[in-house]
Amino acid sequence: MGSNDRIGQIFGLDSNIGDLPDGDRKAIRGWCYYDWAKSAFETSIVVAILPVYFVTLFQHAYGSELSLAGFTFTGDSMWAWATFLSAIIIALVGPGMGVIADRAEIKMKLTKYLTWAGAGATVLLAGAYFLSSHWGFIWLFVFYVLANMGLLSATIFYNAMLPYLGERASADYQVAHRGGPVQMDDISNRAFAYGYFGGGILLAIHLAMVSILVDADGNLLGWVVPVALASSGLWWYGFALITINWVPEPPIPDPVRDLTFGSATRLALTEVRKTLGEVSRFRVLALYIVAYFFFIDGINSVTSLAGAFGAGVLGIPLVLNMAVILLVQFVAAPSAMLFTRLAGSTSTRTALTVALVGWIVVIFGAVGFAPLELAEHEEYDFQLDWDESGYEVTALSSVSLGDSDVDRAFKAEWGDILPLDVEGEIDADATGSASETRATAFLAVIDGDGRFSASASGGLLDGKTALGEDHPTSLGDGAIDAFPSFLRDYLWAPLGFGISLQWLFLGLMAGTLLGGSQGLARSIFGQMVPQTRSAEFFGFFGFFGRIAAFLGPLIYVVVTGIFDSRTAVLSLGVLVVIGAVLLQRIDVAEGIRVAHAEDERKRGSAE
Repeated sequence: MGSNDRIGQIFGLDSNIGDLPDGDRKAIRGWCYYDWAKSAFETSIVVAILPVYFVTLFQHAYGSELSLAGFTFTGDSMWAWATFLSAIIIALVGPGMGVIADRAEIKMKLTKYLTWAGAGATVLLAGAYFLSSHWGFIWLFVFYVLANMGLLSATIFYNAMLPYLGERASADYQVAHRGGPVQMDDISNRAFAYGYFGGGILLAIHLAMVSILVDADGNLLGWVVPVALASSGLWWYGFALITINWVPEPPIPDPVRDLTFGSATRLALTEVRKTLGEVSRFRVLALYIVAYFFFIDGINSVTSLAGAFGAGVLGIPLVLNMAVILLVQFVAAPSAMLFTRLAGSTSTRTALTVALVGWIVVIFGAVGFAPLELAEHEEYDFQLDWDESGYEVTALSSVSLGDSDVDRAFKAEWGDILPLDVEGEIDADATGSASETRATAFLAVIDGDGRFSASASGGLLDGKTALGEDHPTSLGDGAIDAFPSFLRDYLWAPLGFGISLQWLFLGLMAGTLLGGSQGLARSIFGQMVPQTRSAEFFGFFGFFGRIAAFLGPLIYVVVTGIFDSRTAVLSLGVLVVIGAVLLQRIDVAEGIRVAHAEDERKRGSAE
């Protein structure tokens, strides 16, 4: 990359590709900038900001749960449902899109158009701000589905460019395979390093916005989150222009000219059937796709659902979630390069196995995360303090009521004692009052199936507390709540590890593993893919990735509905275990040999 690759210089990345011609190095740098661009969506939209905003708006519109067609949804399971819908649509069309791109020189053109669509839908997420909580939630749901579809489909063609970069981009077959696995590991993980760095910079800007742009009471101004969402779309589109302008469309042998939509669809279906019929010729690659299906399902589902799980189950606030994800970004970038060096000193498969074992520990450990039990009077959502005339009622600044039927009924019943402002909203600076009788009844209601907590100090109710079943600190009702309860009593509480430190620990571990696992997984596949059929096979790679992308959230939705969210996370960890076991059966050298043989056959037939 030479002196022009500032990001590469930060992580010392020039060793494997520094001798390439200037044009090749510029193309690699341009390709990496697409990771920089789209990471704004993957970071701020998928993980850091939108999940918390999405769950909050759901709770304001519907309360803790929503029953539809006899099935119960929570905010985090509804987020999983939106992710499922976008992924299943792309899973169905991905292989055909890849085949078409292999037979016509349109990889970059489709990347451009799909980026327009995805980034545009991302900007439109901000429109939810102008609607009621009910319609705003529906707006967020629809445009998140559309934006995620744009990202997933554009990534198919972006990934398909990998075999054409570096020395494999050469028209000379011997030169094209001289770079080998080490160079492809370098390029693939380099792109992830760009992505973590670029996404981290924008997230740092967003974190500064939500920390500084607050009102006199310290509450976030309502327009800040919508502006942050819209800026993610602009960032994605703006930096994608570098990729569009710097990366040339790779030439392909015997391209099909003047494809119409109908003929392209028929060609895609024909080629997909042909590829499926050739599975026996690519046994190693086929087995790897199955292994990839399982482990990437677990990893991607955990990363895409973590923000919603944290907000809906653990009560992680927006600023904390953003701060931890920012940490992930800047830990993941150098860690991706460390895994590249580990792959060079051992093998790509060994390095990926180490990353997967780490993920198994992280996921199973996350099931045991739990906020510490409320210990002080001031920690409860509602605080009832005795004075001479009764109980003075105050609330934490984080407490709010939405437009759901449950919240409206709660406000109607207890509005006479709640600390409300002039607009009838709960205000941390306001004060309500309750008689001893009303205070007793209020504590009894809070101790039911709601999401709030309350504590009384002084008077006859001195020391009385109440905790709703849906409060983040409430454990005991879930299928596996004994595990987090045990860890809270014997690990988190003795160490003084509150949920903030637990979430921070998760971020450090995930950041260390994320770049290496994703980059090496893509690199192994790229090594075993024939260059002459890259988009076709990356279409299938994307197909299984998209199946994983929709099955993971679907599993989460179903398991949450039957059991609870913690059990759903545990089920995702089992998928990573299965993938890691299957990975041990992959003979990467044999897969590369088969890919070379297929390229020789295709190039020979084209002459």
